[in-house]
Amino acid sequence: MALPVLDQAPPPPAAAATRPPLVTFGLIALSAVVLLLGPSFGLNPAYGTGTDRVCAEQRYEQRWGAVPAELIGRHPLTAGQLAALPPATDGCTLPPDPGKSPALSVLTSLFVHAGWLHLAGNMLFLFVFGPGVEERLGRIRFLLCYLAVGYLATYGYALAESGSPDAVRALVGASGAIAGVLGAYLRLFPRARVTTLVPVLLFLPLRFPAWAVLGLWFALQWWSVRAGGSGVAYLVHVIGFSAGWLSAWAWCARGSRRPT
Repeated sequence: MALPVLDQAPPPPAAAATRPPLVTFGLIALSAVVLLLGPSFGLNPAYGTGTDRVCAEQRYEQRWGAVPAELIGRHPLTAGQLAALPPATDGCTLPPDPGKSPALSVLTSLFVHAGWLHLAGNMLFLFVFGPGVEERLGRIRFLLCYLAVGYLATYGYALAESGSPDAVRALVGASGAIAGVLGAYLRLFPRARVTTLVPVLLFLPLRFPAWAVLGLWFALQWWSVRAGGSGVAYLVHVIGFSAGWLSAWAWCARGSRRPT
């Protein structure tokens, strides 16, 4: 898969000053802080080391991640359901959390990542494509759309996985919301040039139109849904991307002016 590293979206009208993408940078910073303070990064001594940290990581994701069965049933998993999950390490148990709010867990799951590689991959796409969409939509609308698409993608995935073995596994990461940003970018800037590193060409930087880069990305996600396996929730990406594109299309269809 090619890695986008820089975009060249059309500049705003001359009369409108370009504003720093504070929401995009804020989302990236908050996600990084959550990772640093949680057990996945391994720097917080409160979670221990070795197998203790591995177990703490599974508990953390189950507590703050979005679990499809919890979203559909609207209540936390029972002790019996948690006991059926394979433990991250020998002797690791997952206690029930009756105080967990399934609806709120969708929000928290958007900022929890399963390690720094997971975080870096998601934040790279947000860093490249987020500023352009934020500039066009405005900060408040961009943030609301980001969160709304994240919710829609997560609940859509929960409905699709209802009754499957994966319905009791925690879903973490911002990829659903970020896929929405990609879909919106494709609708708003289809002919923008995107500088991309191509691994098969020794990471040679090449420039492609956004419709080619993001169209290929979406096609790969759709193919992965059809292929199944791998443990990645590709359906979240497909739903998020589609919702982001439709949201940007609806906004453009109203003939909205650039927000102030």
